[in-house]
Amino acid sequence: MSVEARTGRLRQRYDNNFRLVSGCIPYRLTKDAEDENEDTQTRIEVLMVSSPNRSDLVFPKGGWENDETVMEAACREALEEAGVRGKLNEKPLGIWEFRSKSKQDLHSLEGGCRGYMFSLEVTEELEIWPEQENRYRKWLNIQDAFQLCRYEWMREALEKFMKVMSEERKVEITEEIVEPLPKPVPDVIAECQIVSSNYCVTTTSSQHHGISAIIPFHWQILKRLPLT
Repeated sequence: MSVEARTGRLRQRYDNNFRLVSGCIPYRLTKDAEDENEDTQTRIEVLMVSSPNRSDLVFPKGGWENDETVMEAACREALEEAGVRGKLNEKPLGIWEFRSKSKQDLHSLEGGCRGYMFSLEVTEELEIWPEQENRYRKWLNIQDAFQLCRYEWMREALEKFMKVMSEERKVEITEEIVEPLPKPVPDVIAECQIVSSNYCVTTTSSQHHGISAIIPFHWQILKRLPLT
């Protein structure tokens, strides 16, 4: 099913003199991502697109319209400009104010933009997309992407993106280290005496006068034992 890019600004959102913009940094993990010794910077590639009639590369972004959420706008721009779909991190990387590339007069009230940027883990890359005649896309390592960021706000967004990804990586490593091993099923069964198909009796150190505690126990674990 073909998708057409939205044009015009009839539904464009504004806040005072700022045009509201939403965009994202699309990314993917490299083939070497499974290597635990790889640092975050070498594990990730980001996707940038060309601007119409210009040679510089940017991250997908565009006007946030009044019939969509800011996250829906970011996903739409990624699809229209870069031809990708994916998982959007709902927490924005940040909000930046900048001027439209066509109106760089700092003394003018026109051309001011307030941009909300997100990260998008790419899960699908389309061969045909709405703006492919006016844009090309390119996967880049982080170092090259930094060098190609024309504007300071783009570099700041990429730095924030890398900070978030590094923190998530640390959490993943920590969880892998501290995750307890599941208790073997035979050990669990050995502690119990079957009293019904759904319950078992076990003895605890806090029990007195020979009273056993009855706790729920799923029959799927016990049904493999021979009943005598």
